[in-house]
Amino acid sequence: MKHTVKITLILMLMFLITQLIGLFVIQVYNDKVHAVELPYGTEPPPEVQTDTSILSLLISFVIAISIFILLMKLNAETFIRIWFFVVISLAVALALYAVLVRFNLFSIDTLYLSIIAMVISIPLAYIKIFKRNIMVHNLTELLIYPGIAAVFIPILNIMGIIILLLLISLYDIWAVWHTSFMQSMAKYQINNLKIFGGFFVPYADKKSKLKIKQIKEKYQNKSDKFMEDKFKQAKVKVNLAILGGGDVVFPIITAGVFYKITGSLAASLIITAFATIALFVLFIMARKGKFYPAMPFLTIGLYLGMIVDWILMSLHII
Repeated sequence: MKHTVKITLILMLMFLITQLIGLFVIQVYNDKVHAVELPYGTEPPPEVQTDTSILSLLISFVIAISIFILLMKLNAETFIRIWFFVVISLAVALALYAVLVRFNLFSIDTLYLSIIAMVISIPLAYIKIFKRNIMVHNLTELLIYPGIAAVFIPILNIMGIIILLLLISLYDIWAVWHTSFMQSMAKYQINNLKIFGGFFVPYADKKSKLKIKQIKEKYQNKSDKFMEDKFKQAKVKVNLAILGGGDVVFPIITAGVFYKITGSLAASLIITAFATIALFVLFIMARKGKFYPAMPFLTIGLYLGMIVDWILMSLHII
């Protein structure tokens, strides 16, 4: 096991909570009785065809990665932070809007609900990007991926998500094991931008924890930069447990597509369960000091979940 049992369970719990929040958000936006449109102009046009959506998504993905690499080369950290801030604000607002619509006890107009959601999300995104609070970081991660998934689910069908998962898994293998591009991008985010697109849990052994406590008590009124320098001087070793955002969002999208097509919450929950099991298997198999592409493992789990769904639906069990 790459991380301690406690840290592994924390990552697993955050992953599962995000999946369940994602299913809730998906239900709201795919309600057959009370149709809820995506706010902020994110609702896809009716003429979008799912059979052409994969190509559009892949082109968008390539363009986004290319722009990010170019900005890395130009050391445009400020621009990247602003980019992240805008995307995070929108994604969190989409998730919060779904919650506000579902629990709209005072029958507030949806326009005002969308404004309230954005008013809440902007400060959270600001703290996450510019103030670097670990609690806010992981809290917003729980909402970001359900919000992102809600945008892509309407333009995908089951065959589309099957193909997309395969392509993303191949890319993940290439980026992690053959080029180390994913590791370089993660290190750049953590070291240069001081942010990370995914769950981020730092932890230390008892000896390092004692050093950290002593330094904090001695320099409690000093800046974060000063404290970081002191930690480096004291050679405090802090381990990082991370789970990339793509590894979280694609299972939500997959479960969401099945819910959209079948209308069965049980089918979506089965897919979520298999994805969670697949991730747990990866965490058990992983070894310290090594990097692993999570998407191939998750894709296998998602495919198995789909197969189980098809079997149970053919038997009219779900």
